[in-house]
Amino acid sequence: MPSSGDYQTRETPPIDEKESFEGRESYVELRPSDSPSHTSARDFNAKLENPLSRLSHKQLLAHAAEFARTHELSEHTETIQKGALIAQNPAAFETLPELTEEDRRVLRREYTHKWDQPKTLYYLVILCSLAAAVGGMDEAVINGANLFFPAQFGIEPRPGRGATREQWLIGLVNSAPSLCCGILGCWLTDPLNRLLGRRGTIFVAGIFSFVTCIWQGLTNSWPHLLVARFFLGLGLGPKSATVPVYSAECAPPLIRGALVMMFQTWTAFGIMFGYVMNFAFRNIPDPVGVRGLNWRLMLGSAGIPALILVAQVYFCPESPRWYMMKGHYMQAFRSLRRLRHTDLQAARDLYYIHVLLEAEREVNKRAPNRFLELFTVPRNRRATLASSILMFMQQFCGVNAIAYYSSNIFVQGGFSQTAALLASFGFGAINFVFAGPAVWTIDTFGRRNLLLISFPLMAVTLLMTGFAFWIPESTPAHVAVIALGIYLFAAAYSPGEGPVPFTYAAEAFPLYVRDIGMSLAVALTWFFNFVITLTVPALLGSWTPQGVFAWFATWNIFGFVATLLFVPETKALSLEELDRVFSVPTSTHAAYQLRATGLYFQKHVLRQKVGKMPPLYEREGAIGKKSYKRASVTAEAA
Repeated sequence: MPSSGDYQTRETPPIDEKESFEGRESYVELRPSDSPSHTSARDFNAKLENPLSRLSHKQLLAHAAEFARTHELSEHTETIQKGALIAQNPAAFETLPELTEEDRRVLRREYTHKWDQPKTLYYLVILCSLAAAVGGMDEAVINGANLFFPAQFGIEPRPGRGATREQWLIGLVNSAPSLCCGILGCWLTDPLNRLLGRRGTIFVAGIFSFVTCIWQGLTNSWPHLLVARFFLGLGLGPKSATVPVYSAECAPPLIRGALVMMFQTWTAFGIMFGYVMNFAFRNIPDPVGVRGLNWRLMLGSAGIPALILVAQVYFCPESPRWYMMKGHYMQAFRSLRRLRHTDLQAARDLYYIHVLLEAEREVNKRAPNRFLELFTVPRNRRATLASSILMFMQQFCGVNAIAYYSSNIFVQGGFSQTAALLASFGFGAINFVFAGPAVWTIDTFGRRNLLLISFPLMAVTLLMTGFAFWIPESTPAHVAVIALGIYLFAAAYSPGEGPVPFTYAAEAFPLYVRDIGMSLAVALTWFFNFVITLTVPALLGSWTPQGVFAWFATWNIFGFVATLLFVPETKALSLEELDRVFSVPTSTHAAYQLRATGLYFQKHVLRQKVGKMPPLYEREGAIGKKSYKRASVTAEAA
C-alpha cells in the first residue's frame, strides 16, 4: 500500500493573500527533473502564467496608468488601475483598499453566482456553436442518403460478398469532408484567424459550408458528389477549430468548460435535426427530370444552420484578444464590456490580456517555430499528447461509425428503411438530450472523471450491441436489443467523450501556441474521422457487425487506460494557471495515477483501510477555491 513516504514532495510554504505564485512548483515529484530543457520550459511558461506577480503595488498602479494613457483609455484610468490590482492576485480582492464595497460585491458574485453572465455572452456561445450543427447535420444526412444515392450512382454493395469496391467508394464519398479538414481545412485556421479575426473566420467558413451543402444536392455522379463533399471540408475545418477557442477566450474561467462544450452540444443537435430531415424527406417523389430528390434535399438541408450563422455572427462581439493583437484597445474594451457586467470586470480582463500578449510577444522572439514548440517544449508536449489522445478516441470510440452508418446498420439488423431512419433519429435525440448533463458537471465533476466513466460504459454497450446480432432475427428481441445497445451507447458517449475533447483542446495549450495547437488537435480528429468513415462499410462487410462493435469496444478500453495515465484534469483553472498542471512530468503523472488506482481498488473493492496519498497538484484551483470560500463567508455574514 503506498504511503506518503513513497513520494518526495517539493515543499511550498502557505500562500497568503498578497503572495506571488511566481517560480513555484506545485506538484508531487517522484524524480527530480532539472534538465536544461525542463528549466527552459518552466521559464517560458512562467512568463505567461502571471507577469504582474513581479511588480510592486506602486509599480503596478503606474504601469496601469501609463497603459490607459497610451491606448486612448485615459477616461477609464482609475478603473483600469483597480482591474490591474485584481488581475495581479484575483484571490486578494477583499483586502484591496482601492476597491469599494460595490466592487467587492460584484467580484464576490462571480463565485457565488457563476451563471449570472450578460446575455451577450450566452448569445455568442450559442450562436457560434450553431456552426457545429453543420458538421452534425452532415453526419446525419449522409447517413440517410446512404440508403438512396449508391443505387442511383451504381455503387450499391451486394450483400454477402465481404468488403467490396462499392463499399470502399461509399466510405470514400462519406469521408471526403473529413479528409479535407485533416489535410487542408484545419490548417487554414491560423492564417484566417490572424487576418480576419474569429468572427471573420466563422463567417467565411459558414459561406463555404452553405454553398457546398447546396452543391452536394446538385451532383449527378459519385465522383461529382465526392468533389463537392471534399470542398465542404474547407468550411467545416476552420470553424471547428475557431469556435471553441473563440468561446474559451470570451468565457469566464468558472463556466468556461460548460460554454465551450456547447460546440459539442450543438453538434449533437445537428445530428438529431439531420435525422429529422432524413425522415421528413424519405418519401419525397421525384419530379419530371430529377432523380433522387429525397437524398438531395437531405444533403442540402445541412446548409440551413450555416445560413443562420452567416446572417447573425457579426452581431456578436469580436474576440477582445484579436482586437488587442491588432492594436485596437478601445474596441477590445467595448467588446469586453458587452461580455462582462461591469467596467471593472472588463478593465481587469483587458489589462490582463494586454500583459499576457506582451509576455507572449517576448516569448515568440525566442520561439520562432510555434509548430515545433508543440513537441519540443515539455509543457506543450504534454498538452499535445493529452489533446491528441482525446481527439483520437473521439473517433475510435465508435460514435461516428454509428452517426454515419446507423441506417445501414439497422437495415442490416432487419429494420425496414423507414424504421431504420426512425431508429437513427432516436440515436440522435438521445445524443442531444444526454449532452445536457455535461453542461452542469464538466466544471464541477471535471473533464477527466467524465471520461473515466464514459469509456467503460461505451465498451460494455458496444459489446451488447454486437452480440445482439447473434439473436435470431425471427425474435422481437433481435431488433430491440440492437436499438437499445446503440441508445445506451449514445447516453454514455454524450456527457463524456462527446463534449470533453474540444473543450480540453481549446484550453490546454498556452496562449502563444493556442491557435496552432488547436489546429493540430482538430486536424487529428477530422483525419481519424476520415479513417473511420472510409473503412466502416468495408469492415461491416468483412467482419460483420459483431466484429466491428467488438473492435470499437476494445478501443474504448484503451481510451480508459490512456486517459488515466496521460490526461491531467483542467477544470476550474484559468487558461494561464493550467501551465502549472502541465508542468508535471508525464512519468510522474502516470505513476501517481497507477498508485491512486491501486489505492482505490483496495479501498472500494477489497474494503481495506488505506492511507491517503499526497495531492498531485497541491494548489490546483487554489485561487478560485479560496476566493469562493471567502466570498461565500462574506455573503453569509452580510
